[in-house]
Amino acid sequence: MATQMIDSSTKLDQIRTEVSRFVVGQQELVDRLLLAMLCNGHVLLEGVPGIAKTLTVNCLANAVQAQFSRIQFTPDLLPGDLTGTLVYDPRHHTFTPEKGPVFANLLLADEINRAPAKVQSALLEAMQEKQVTLGKETFDLPSPFLVLATQNPIEQEGTYALPEAQVDRFMFKLKVGYPSMEDELVIMQRMAKTEAKIDIQPVLTLEELTQMRAVLDKTFLDEKIQRYIVRLVDCTRHPSKYNLDIERYVRFGASPRASIYLSLAARGNAMMNGRDYTVPQDVKDIAHDVLRHRLAITYRAEADSVTSDDLLEQMLDAVPVVES
Repeated sequence: MATQMIDSSTKLDQIRTEVSRFVVGQQELVDRLLLAMLCNGHVLLEGVPGIAKTLTVNCLANAVQAQFSRIQFTPDLLPGDLTGTLVYDPRHHTFTPEKGPVFANLLLADEINRAPAKVQSALLEAMQEKQVTLGKETFDLPSPFLVLATQNPIEQEGTYALPEAQVDRFMFKLKVGYPSMEDELVIMQRMAKTEAKIDIQPVLTLEELTQMRAVLDKTFLDEKIQRYIVRLVDCTRHPSKYNLDIERYVRFGASPRASIYLSLAARGNAMMNGRDYTVPQDVKDIAHDVLRHRLAITYRAEADSVTSDDLLEQMLDAVPVVES
């Protein structure tokens, strides 16, 4: 187990090094995307245009030798543009399935909130069931299959709010910010060319990724930490039980999916730090990314400029690691 953990950590470091040749100042984003790949979870990226969200996903896909597809979501997109369709052959009077770009290991759904409800419904089936239905036939998607979606928080024109059921299926919601001035200087020096060629060398195969997931499943998670996770999720639903006067700010709390993803991500975080056991800090490190989109806030919270991250910070302070 220890040898496998060392091998996995070495591979992860190699991927970080390779991606950092082209992506500057987004180390936390790279780490979270790697963690999502280890945990087999989808990711929602939120940030303004031009901060390397698409570039990071593209580089990561090449470093992991995964089949990569990118779809630019628009208001006139149809479900068939995503999943594929049945093509009629007039000579034989038959229909042949033509698979769409969703049949990939890594699917980048760019500006996902620009697509209408029917497209979101088609993507929801792919995300949850890992399959696509074309006509009367159902086709399994490649394994692994991860959706890495981006959305622009600034523009509202021509956008659709994502359904709560779909948002809940994203393991992480990552907020991507601007780089520092020093990082931006490096970005400018590297990329301010008429042709900036991106050549990522493959580091990890899909078979090796499967082996690393097996190591993650064996990472130790003590029952005390499991109970801490459950209490933390319960606090999002019943904050008054933990002496928090914030119920006026919370519409509803996190679903049981939050407990599952916190458990997985905490073990993955331990693994990425070279440990075969989990500590409470692993839960705290990933809590915001797992819970921020599962904690629905009220209009009063928005009026008082209170965000879900602000509430989660109070919850992390209020919930004891060890039950008294």
